[in-house]
Amino acid sequence: MPSVAFSELCKNCLLSQGLRCASPLATFCRAVGTRSAARLSDNFHMPLFDGILSFSNEKTQKGPMAQQNSFDIVSQVDTAEVVNALNQTVKEVRQRFDFKGSAANVVLEKTDLVLTAEDETKLRNMNDILQQKLVRRGVPLKALSYGRVEQAAGGTVRQRAEIQQGIPQEKAKEVVKFIKDSKAKVQSSIQGDVVRVSGKDRDTLQDIIGKLKEHDFGIHMQFTNYRSN
Repeated sequence: MPSVAFSELCKNCLLSQGLRCASPLATFCRAVGTRSAARLSDNFHMPLFDGILSFSNEKTQKGPMAQQNSFDIVSQVDTAEVVNALNQTVKEVRQRFDFKGSAANVVLEKTDLVLTAEDETKLRNMNDILQQKLVRRGVPLKALSYGRVEQAAGGTVRQRAEIQQGIPQEKAKEVVKFIKDSKAKVQSSIQGDVVRVSGKDRDTLQDIIGKLKEHDFGIHMQFTNYRSN
């Protein structure tokens, strides 16, 4: 194993600059002083430290550790596009002959769409129009969770459709279990309403995305925030 002098390895000595040194020789250099260590290396052959220095030099030349890549699994809906679809739905309902004189309407209440009409037939027809407008605006129908049709004031009927924002905890656990069962060399974790997946190999991460898209979790999912650390 070739000898590496202190003065060659530590020519830009961190200790002499008042900085922290992670070298295995840091303790020795502190004991004898950085200048004394350099002089000793120039005048004496020290097999013990030769070996330490050679190991440290080889480790340094291996370069940085492998990068850790990651992406997030999210479920987000653009509320502005929902409002656009809603306005287009109301406009069409007002113009259609089969809705003439009808009080059918749909409004947005926080994260719920509330549909009302005189009867279930008109309610269903209005919902068909709404879904067409949502799809055209790029809003996935899987992001809607419909409740039951209920009786409302004035002899009308009402139905709520909750807009999914974020992955529910139970679904997030299902996603993490699915990734774990795939045996892929990646790590997944739940971070609030987001699932983060990380791994060293980008191709493996792409493969995981493909498998997740093929599996029906019953919710809308997006893959965002690709990172290379």
